[in-house]
Amino acid sequence: MARTRQQPGVETSTRILDAAEKLVQRRGFNGFSYADIASELGITTASLHYHFPSKAALGQALIKRYTTRFTDELSAIDASVPTIVGRLEAYANLYASVLEQERFCLCGMLAAEYDTLPETMRDAVIDFFDKNEAWLTHGLEFGREQGELAFAGSAVDEARLIVGGLEGAMLVARPYRDITRFQAAAVQLLMGLRNTATTTS
Repeated sequence: MARTRQQPGVETSTRILDAAEKLVQRRGFNGFSYADIASELGITTASLHYHFPSKAALGQALIKRYTTRFTDELSAIDASVPTIVGRLEAYANLYASVLEQERFCLCGMLAAEYDTLPETMRDAVIDFFDKNEAWLTHGLEFGREQGELAFAGSAVDEARLIVGGLEGAMLVARPYRDITRFQAAAVQLLMGLRNTATTTS
């Protein structure tokens, strides 16, 4: 069937991003080359450079796509889950779904390599975590106002604890290839919020 010239280009760039994302989530940004992607996709490195002139450009595109997809998931959680406790559980499940694919959070992996990343990628990684913390902070503040949650300190500090706790739980669970380790840690991390709220209400 006849196709427009633009369709193959769009499809190829998406395939490149998909392959690169998998490689980053399993090996890290410094653990793969354009040759690895070209070999996996059966294309030339020249084709890769046509779509993404540099590895830094590819990395920035990866983070942008990952952040957009993640924030879309957060919006979907807001729209479909009525309780704050339920939203926090759904948030933790986003991380669990990545581990189920034997991968690691893209930006968590990049954070481990932060000092070696190009400046534009560093800024994009921070933006990802800033967006996560902002979403969590808003939910935590609302949950405390509604009496659904209770915690000491600021919502911002609690949000940072949740992000750090989930990323750390992923890291420890990864070498064991055991998602139940992550799930148990996530439950304990979030249960404290709910139990404290129940006790004080």
